[in-house]
Amino acid sequence: MTKILMILSAADTWTRADGSKYESGIWAEEFVVMDEKFVAEGCTVDLATPGGVVPTIDPHSMNPAVVGQENVDHFRRYLDSIADRLAHPLALADVDGRHYDAVVIPGGHGPVEDLYKDADVGRILAEADRAGILIAPVCHGQAALLAARDAEGKWLFANRAMTSFSDEEEVELGTADNAPWLLADTLRKQGARYEKGPNWGANVVRDGNLLTGQNPASSMPLAEAVLAALR
Repeated sequence: MTKILMILSAADTWTRADGSKYESGIWAEEFVVMDEKFVAEGCTVDLATPGGVVPTIDPHSMNPAVVGQENVDHFRRYLDSIADRLAHPLALADVDGRHYDAVVIPGGHGPVEDLYKDADVGRILAEADRAGILIAPVCHGQAALLAARDAEGKWLFANRAMTSFSDEEEVELGTADNAPWLLADTLRKQGARYEKGPNWGANVVRDGNLLTGQNPASSMPLAEAVLAALR
């Protein structure tokens, strides 16, 4: 049976440039769409967070004015149906990335608060990448890639083609001005070959075992790309 590791942020706020706290966590659409698809296809999906902390769903991603009431209702039903799984994630420190067929990382601003600097995330991604295991973050989930460094501090994903939530989308969302750093800009500065698609449109980029999705609309196409690659 196909085994997928879903790495989730444990953050419930995003620390802004001025030190203020912005409510955050996991973007519901990105998690629900991908988890639901993988489970429906018969995959075993393990959830894991830093310290095994119960993850928080970003309240902005459950706002009908942002994502629509029909979507909110769907997300809530699904989240309620897997409440026990969400309440008991694995601790990343106990996870060996080599035991999975794919490592998937949903976004939300949570990952730019904790996953980008988490040593266990870096270790798991390095293990998975060395083994050629699929690595598939979406939106702000790509922040987790920044944690993967070698002994000299060199970024393991430098020179790889990828996308992520764009600086332009961050501006349109209204969260760029007070951001401590912008994800796409940081990935480029670290050496990523960044590829941007249309704002808010689906965009998936593959470079070997690395598959990345740009934004929430890319969640289902990314999940489908992962499943296709696994087949």
